[in-house]
Amino acid sequence: MNRQTMLLKPLHDERARQEHSAAVRKFVNGAVMEGNREIYRRVLKPRFTVKNGRAPDRHELWDMFKGGSSYQWSSALRRLQQEGMWDSVADIVDRQGPELAALARHEATKNRQKGSLRLDSRIQAPRYLTAVDIHCMPGNYHTQSSGEDVFAGALYDRAITTHGYKGANCDEVGLALSAFVKRNFPTLEVRRLLDMGCTVGHSTLGYAKAFPDAEVHAIDVAAPCLRYAHARSEMAGIAAHYSQQNAERTDFDDESFDLVVSTIVLHETSAKAIRNIFRECKRLLRPGGVMAHCESRQYFAKEPFDAQWHAWGAHYNAEPYMQLMHETEMQALAVECGFHKEKSFPQMPMLGTLDRRLQLVDPGPKPKTYAEILYVNGAVK
Repeated sequence: MNRQTMLLKPLHDERARQEHSAAVRKFVNGAVMEGNREIYRRVLKPRFTVKNGRAPDRHELWDMFKGGSSYQWSSALRRLQQEGMWDSVADIVDRQGPELAALARHEATKNRQKGSLRLDSRIQAPRYLTAVDIHCMPGNYHTQSSGEDVFAGALYDRAITTHGYKGANCDEVGLALSAFVKRNFPTLEVRRLLDMGCTVGHSTLGYAKAFPDAEVHAIDVAAPCLRYAHARSEMAGIAAHYSQQNAERTDFDDESFDLVVSTIVLHETSAKAIRNIFRECKRLLRPGGVMAHCESRQYFAKEPFDAQWHAWGAHYNAEPYMQLMHETEMQALAVECGFHKEKSFPQMPMLGTLDRRLQLVDPGPKPKTYAEILYVNGAVK
């Protein structure tokens, strides 16, 4: 076990399984996706255009694609890879679970903590999070077997480290969103920051690095993830205050934050919840404070093929609200929730990040990392 980050160390065979799963994921999102794109470009789009005098939208493309053997085969492979990702890391978490729980307990009870952990057993995960195992993750993010359980957090951390985020602590998205804020709001003084839906604190650590003078708070409804997140932060020597709260309504004071952020969270919530979250952001922000939520690009701004390839997750990856969120005009939603139109911004690309010295990097014309392909929705109070 890496005693600086809580990250588990796999045995030889465990690592081989994880590397195989990651390779299959790369193949699916590379060659398999591009093969389907060629079918769309060479066959489906021309056929539809001849018949209808226009190109298909993503819904019409879905109707054409889902009956084809290539897309069916691709979908089956994507689903098997997603399930295999969790299978490839579950054994190592089971094997080292007791040690992880003991480390988390130690970090939560030691005398000199850099941050803090505040759990509330009255907080229940909302129905839109508990109805399915989101991302096909076994047991979802909130399930726990005891008051010291960290299994969900450890499972997610290992899977994302192997298959997803990059950076010293998987903090690339937090650093990139911080760079976005610094570049677009250079006069904003961030003294207090809130990360909504933090899971295990990957992005939280990025925000803490980028704004070293800020008091950083992070919330989630999942107690196992928060226990893991807190221990992970403490062992990395980074101060962050974690509390078990629903982002729709927190217990923080009015106008108590300068920056409220989230990382790829909104699409897992319902239409009602997103509105509640935006209203809560407005309540929490001080005048001049910034709300910034990063997500994938909205579907109406994507090519039909790219939009439908992404929307696959709503059908087969247990992300039922994905399409709803990505078809919502977020600037108009911010206005609906009380932000002024002239202070709400349309979805903007997150191009650019911070280097190791935490200096802004020239974004360039194209994204260079996973984080830089994301987009930001938000407003200034």
